[in-house]
Amino acid sequence: MTVRTRFAPSPTGQVHIGNIRAAIYNWLFARHEGGQFLLRIEDTDRARSTPAAVQAVLDAMTWLGLHWDEEPLYQSTQTAAHLAAAERLLQAGHAYKEDKGGTGKGECVIFRMPGTDMGFHDEIKGDLAKKAADMKDFVIVRSDGSPVFHLANVVDDIHMNITHIIRGDDHVENTYRHVALFRALGATPPKYAHLPMIVNAQGKPYSKRDGAAYVGDFRDKGYLPEALFNFLALLGWSPGGDRELMGSAEMAQLFTFERVQSSAAQFDLVKLLWMNGEYMRALPREQREAACRAVLQARGLWNDALPADYLGRVLDALAERIKLFTDIADAGYFFTEDFPFDEKSVQKRLKKEGALELLAAERAAYAALADFSAAATEAALRELAAARGLGMGELVHPLRVAVSGTAVGPSLFHMLEVLGKERCLQRMDKALEKFKQ
Repeated sequence: MTVRTRFAPSPTGQVHIGNIRAAIYNWLFARHEGGQFLLRIEDTDRARSTPAAVQAVLDAMTWLGLHWDEEPLYQSTQTAAHLAAAERLLQAGHAYKEDKGGTGKGECVIFRMPGTDMGFHDEIKGDLAKKAADMKDFVIVRSDGSPVFHLANVVDDIHMNITHIIRGDDHVENTYRHVALFRALGATPPKYAHLPMIVNAQGKPYSKRDGAAYVGDFRDKGYLPEALFNFLALLGWSPGGDRELMGSAEMAQLFTFERVQSSAAQFDLVKLLWMNGEYMRALPREQREAACRAVLQARGLWNDALPADYLGRVLDALAERIKLFTDIADAGYFFTEDFPFDEKSVQKRLKKEGALELLAAERAAYAALADFSAAATEAALRELAAARGLGMGELVHPLRVAVSGTAVGPSLFHMLEVLGKERCLQRMDKALEKFKQ
């Protein structure tokens, strides 16, 4: 048997990370088994399934490298097959017509559940069962003649020869209905695997209220597709050992249902940021610089007159502080003299009694340096601190705010070296003048 999985999104807007994680698991399992990964666009909601919404799905999958193996099937083209299946169910006594709700607006087609206890084996959750009394008949064709999700879903899975259905565990209840439909249509139900829910820190379903929740959000914020793919794959699955940073091919080789957890998976943005930073630093230097330059240009911070090696030296100074390409904009003081001063930092560090007098002494010490390397600027500051009987912090903090406008940032002395002696002296002069009142 050739394994055939599918991702079947309803394109009604942006692509939620929970849905795309289901696509990733379908892709991983198909590749692990040497099978096919298919795409079905469930576009029967004509009002919301706009061309733009469909394109958003295709773009998200392409960006993440989730390449499908056959032409996508658009569910809206299958309506005749769905209605033909409903007619067969009526003829066989597995369905009946009813003016549901007594509206007088026409008859629905209702699927007749078998009336016996049911069960199925879930590849992740194990054996699941439900009593007959808890399973009610349900609509498969509305009174307006349009097929309902349950019927369309099953008929299309039969048409596409799907062998494994991997989807969120919010579909478990639907699966009992779908298994009954498969059997009533004379088809063998596929194997099912229901994925754990993605939750926030409070254990609630992860949503837009918790931060970025759509693939496009992460792309726009500067995340790398490889990092997001890797992170989402590990939300509910473990390859074993301490392995975390892996390419999609390696994950596909290792993927099994046995290592997919059945309990909810918590979304950890800190871990995703760390992972993205690791992937960024693994990129060729030219690629990292080009992406950061594009951000700076978009923010109006780039200057073509900068030395060719300047951006690379900035990135070296920032080191692990850069976890997203967009983070480079937070260090705008490297690229412009018109940087803002953080008011809290100014109050705490520059308007403190004696701070400007110390800054003037630092300025004099640095003006005398012929070598403005990180080692030389640090040595000069330590000498000044020793001479005045001060701790280094009393000198470091006001100096950092004076040259960058903020109390946080990379290693001060590496920052000074990258900025250069003249710019640092000019900035210290500016701060002394600006805050002398």
